Amino acid sequence: QVQLVESGGGLVQAGGSLRLSCAASGRTFNTYPMGWFRQAPGKEREFVAAIGWSTIRTSYADSVQGRFTISRDDAKNTVYLQMNSLKPEDTAVYYCAAGLFRYSNRLTREEEYGYWGQGTQVTVSS
Repeated sequence: QVQLVESGGGLVQAGGSLRLSCAASGRTFNTYPMGWFRQAPGKEREFVAAIGWSTIRTSYADSVQGRFTISRDDAKNTVYLQMNSLKPEDTAVYYCAAGLFRYSNRLTREEEYGYWGQGTQVTVSS
């Protein structure tokens, strides 16, 4: 079975940094897109960042562009989200996701992803 195991969430002050990790098992995802989504209290889940099967192809939500960086280490079957200059508005449960379709460059829709992590809480205090 496919599992995505997240780590790195926690409490941080505004302006600080966190790095989220998501290690996949049960399938090698080097040819699939990987993404991060988040859900804040009282809001729907939204796209944050994604990276295609080619690491050259990345996509970011406008709200995090310039502050967050997504990367992947295919040797470890792991995707990362480096979050810098964190704001209270970034407070949410963050979910990693693994894609359904090989070589896909459609990265921002939840429908593209078939496997999800359990979610990890990120809380940014002011």
